[in-house]
Amino acid sequence: MAKFLMADAKIIKIAQLKETIFDFTIENEELAKKALCGQFIHVDCGDNFTLRRPISICEINDTSLRFIFDVRGKGTSALSLKKVGDTINVLGPLGNTFGLPDKKALVLGGGIGIYPLLELSKQIKPDTISLGFRSKELITLKNEFKPLTNNLVIATDDGSYGFSGNALAAVIDRINKGDFEVVYACGPLPMIKAIKEITDKINIECQISLEERMGCGIGACLCCTVKTPDDTELGFKHLHVCKNGPIFNAREVLL
Repeated sequence: MAKFLMADAKIIKIAQLKETIFDFTIENEELAKKALCGQFIHVDCGDNFTLRRPISICEINDTSLRFIFDVRGKGTSALSLKKVGDTINVLGPLGNTFGLPDKKALVLGGGIGIYPLLELSKQIKPDTISLGFRSKELITLKNEFKPLTNNLVIATDDGSYGFSGNALAAVIDRINKGDFEVVYACGPLPMIKAIKEITDKINIECQISLEERMGCGIGACLCCTVKTPDDTELGFKHLHVCKNGPIFNAREVLL
């Protein structure tokens, strides 16, 4: 993990994408120059909150970073009340980055897991992007992903738009036929477990971005652990999503 910063960043743009989904752009040139696709930032939500909130980086520009979050508790609720011109304190960029082999790629995302996949897709221009949402009303960033691929697939759990089902089901036949050489995935754990099982079986590369609750964000508090195979008596050891991830080779973790 590269050296990170603790820095103040000015909010230069805010958009409310859906009722509980907020899109922030913050300005700090040093942060932006260090950031890589797949990394995250640890955001101070205000004086009333001891713990920061980990949020994936959605987009990287010359002097700014973009992140999108869903309001899920008091911390993110307080963050959503910030205004353009406010300053927030950020720890980051944290974690590792996606490997970018020159291979025919599938980008697979579900729910809030789609947001760290935007910068990745900008960099690799994948053959196919498959994104899953609960319903038509919750679809976000469709128009931003569309020009980044020859084949954008939108799936909804309730069938209200596009493929009826989840993002993995929408492309599973192509995966099993060997249409892709590498899969990048971020989203709900059941989807991540399923794509790991499939890619392990057919022996293609799969990079997964894991979402976990985090305390410190730098591997000190030991709360965001994931198991990895090991030749010890237990058969596994623990890695930390914040420090050793959040990107892992799917074969290297036990889910």
